[in-house]
Amino acid sequence: MGVLTYESQFTSVIPPARLFKAFALDIDNPIPKIAPQAVESAEILEGDGGVRTIKKINLGEESEYSYVKHQIDGIDKENFVH
Repeated sequence: MGVLTYESQFTSVIPPARLFKAFALDIDNPIPKIAPQAVESAEILEGDGGVRTIKKINLGEESEYSYVKHQIDGIDKENFVH
């Protein structure tokens, strides 16, 4: 098991709440369509999409690995932390 931390800051005309929803909360839907060679699909193994949810992300054929599991440890929609 590993821990991945990613932080990004940039300027945008799109409101922060909308960007957070698209890039953090709803990313499982568009990514397989945008980059199918990288991510084939994503599915929820446990939970409802909130805290303690476990997702399985099936990677594309070009990946060294076939899938990764992602557990959501916390979501703070007011401060845009996922």
